[in-house]
Order: sequence, then C-alpha cells, then structure tokens
Amino acid sequence: MIDKDTICAISTPAGNGAIAIVRLSGENALPITDSVFKAKKKKKLAEQKTNTIHFGIIKDNSYILDEVLVSIFRNPNSYTGEDLIEVSCHGSVYIQQQILQLFIRKGARLAQPGEFTMRAFLNGKLDLSQAEAVADLIASSSAAMHKVAMNQMRGGFSKEIKDLRDHLLKLISLIELELDFSEENLEFADRNELKQLLVKIQSIVQRLISSFDMGNVIKNGVPITIAGRTNVGKSTLLNLLLNEDKAIVSEIAGTTRDVIEDTINLEGITFRFIDTAGLRETSDIIETLGIERTRQKIEQAKVVLYMIDAEDEKENVKTELQYLLDEFEDENKKFILVVNKIDKLQAYEMNHKFSDVWKKSMGTPVILLSALEETNISILISELLKVVNIDSIGENDIVVTNARHYEALLKINEGIDRVFNGLENEISSDFIAMDIREILHFLGEISGEITTDEILGNIFEKFCIGK
Repeated sequence: MIDKDTICAISTPAGNGAIAIVRLSGENALPITDSVFKAKKKKKLAEQKTNTIHFGIIKDNSYILDEVLVSIFRNPNSYTGEDLIEVSCHGSVYIQQQILQLFIRKGARLAQPGEFTMRAFLNGKLDLSQAEAVADLIASSSAAMHKVAMNQMRGGFSKEIKDLRDHLLKLISLIELELDFSEENLEFADRNELKQLLVKIQSIVQRLISSFDMGNVIKNGVPITIAGRTNVGKSTLLNLLLNEDKAIVSEIAGTTRDVIEDTINLEGITFRFIDTAGLRETSDIIETLGIERTRQKIEQAKVVLYMIDAEDEKENVKTELQYLLDEFEDENKKFILVVNKIDKLQAYEMNHKFSDVWKKSMGTPVILLSALEETNISILISELLKVVNIDSIGENDIVVTNARHYEALLKINEGIDRVFNGLENEISSDFIAMDIREILHFLGEISGEITTDEILGNIFEKFCIGK
C-alpha cells in the first residue's frame, strides 16, 4: 500500500560541498515548499509548469536560510510518480540540515532508505529488477558494472522476463481451458508446440543462469589469490600491481603470515588481489594459521596466480602445481603459473629452461616476469583481463548480477524440467498447469509483479536515504 505521507531527504552525499540537493515527494510537496520559498519572480510554485527551475530564497519565518534553485516535477511524470521537488542549495552541512528540518516542521517526514525508489516501483514507474539496478548503478565502481547496471535499469532484463511470462500465460490459458472441458477430453494446447516453446524458454533461462558467473565477478570484483612458496616475490607483485607498499617485502622467508587484500581497477574491471602466506612446512603456529588461510583463499578465488622462482626446478614445480590443480579442481577456477625473477637468468637459460614446449607441458598459462624490474607485467594483466572479457558483453546483452534473480531462475529451470517430465509421462493437465503457475510465480518475483513486504524491505533497506 502506497504511503501518502510527503517525504523529504538530503539526496547528495553527507558533508560540505559546493551544492546539495534536498528532495520532497508526495501530494504536499508543492504546498510545503511554497510555504517557505519566495521566488524572485514572485510567483507561487503551484502556478508553475512541470520540469521547470526557479530561483529564489528559502525563509524560516523572517530568517533567510539560503538562495536556492527549486526544480518542479509534477505527477505522474516524475521519478516517483508523485509531485517531486528538488531544492538545490549551497553545500554547507548547516544549511542542508536547517532546510531539511524546516520541511519536517512544515509537515513532511524524513524518508526511509530507498523510499523514493520504492515509491517509483509502487507507482509503476519501474519494476523491481530496474529498482535494484538503480542501487547497482549507484554502487558501480567499474566500467563493466556500470554497463551491466545501466542496461538493466533501462529495462533489458525486465523485457526478457516479461516476454517469458507472456509466452507462459498463453500456455497456461490454453491448458486451463482444457480443464473446463475435461469431460469432453478436448486438447486446446498442442503438446508438440508446448514442448518446442518450453525448449525455447528454457534455453533463455539457462543462458541467464550461466551469465551469473560473469555477473557476480563484475559486481563484486574478480578474486585473485597470489599463492606459492615463501620468498618467491608474491608481496612484491602485489605492491607493484597496487602501486603502493601494501605488503612488507623482505628476504626473510615467511614474512607474510596473514592474507593481505586490496582492489584495483584494470581497464574497467575490478580485481581483488589477495597476497597470502607462503606454502611450506613450518612449526610456527602463527605462520601455520596463515597457510591455512592461504588454502581457504585459493578455494574461494576465481583466479590463482601460482608464483615460483625462475630458478626452481621444473619437475618440482609441475608436482606442486598438479597437486593444487587436483585439490582445488573447479571448472570455473583458472590457474596461471607466474615465473618470477627472470632477471636472474641468462638469455641462454631463458631460451632453454622456459621454452614454449615447457610452457605447454604445464597445462596452464605461464607468464614469465620480473616483479622487481617490472618486466612483462602488461602480459600478466592481459591474461587476467581474459577472465572477464567485457568487450564480449554487447550493449543489449543481459547479465544477471543479482543473487535473488539467480535463485529464482534456478527454481524456474527446475519447474520447466518438471513440466517436461509431466509431458513425457502424459500426466494430467491440472498437474502441468500447477508447475507452470509456479514458474510464473518466480518470474513475477523477479519483476515485482508478485512480492511481499519482507522482500521489499530487504531490497530497499540497502539503498541510501534520499534515493
């Protein structure tokens, strides 16, 4: 049920700035603002057209708070679908708070987190998946996340879900029509056409499910664990990639005893690099705990950079790497062998010890570099960028980034499997109709056509106040 209160909030980040924006939305947004705003042209805001901006002063009785610009967006053509006012004032924290408190005294109330966007959803200005994309867009810290969130906010994902629902609604209407004539044993829905349509729908659903792996790393960053023996240069590489002395570098083995994490943006992709304790046998209790965390981070990583010293023996390296590949086998995890300290080797050794044949024999990409002399770092970065190929995402491609959507799609896929099974076993149409109704339910949960207060609360409480 839509709350009829007029709400207000500061929509710009907290703190001093050049300009701040105070928002009001609701049926009394115009009268409340009119009661404290004096336009230079002397006209009331209620007399002004929508999508116009007006210069004047905000007064608390006779006390002038600030010179401001007031933007008017009348319902239903506003972000919330209600009368919406935006007051652009000077960015002093004192001015912002005084204007906000003045609006509250005049009858508005402070908005809850995400309440402006929730009203936009409730008033049909955008569906639930688009509303969630607003939060993703605000939180986007990379070109890839911005691209995906913008596409979803513009309705790309919503259109895909709507098309699936429309197809299924036609199906269910024909099947339920059969139930009305069950005594006549009539079939209105051709079973072969039904199967073909389900195949098409399932292929779309499975494509969306498959996209979540990429969407998840785009949204949360690609977790990359730098692992290897002690003193092979893991911390030096981390510091080089982050361009700061994040980790202590020492010739003493076992310097890093805990995991060290930080993020960096490389060509529009966020990567989370994790430097770990060196893998070795040790009696040091603290170092042992660090090594156990190393193993946990390898388990969680999307990419594992297994680093070795260029002077290490090839057979030992193959044994170590094969052990890791066997223990942490995962088709979604990529291992890259990083051969560090190549500056120690002579050209002859480089040409023989690390030939292309040797590289291929490892069964995983091999990068030869010197973290100390910053040699071939660009080659490593190019290999990492292949993990999330942002250029492969077209402008209109749908990438699922939301865990709630992913879970619903999995349930939809299971429901389609049940429908197929029912058709194969020629079960009663009413059971098939029940499964299709369940699929429609989960599609409706994604778009917000079917929702609960709990779902809405979980979604919008993550928004900032004023959005």
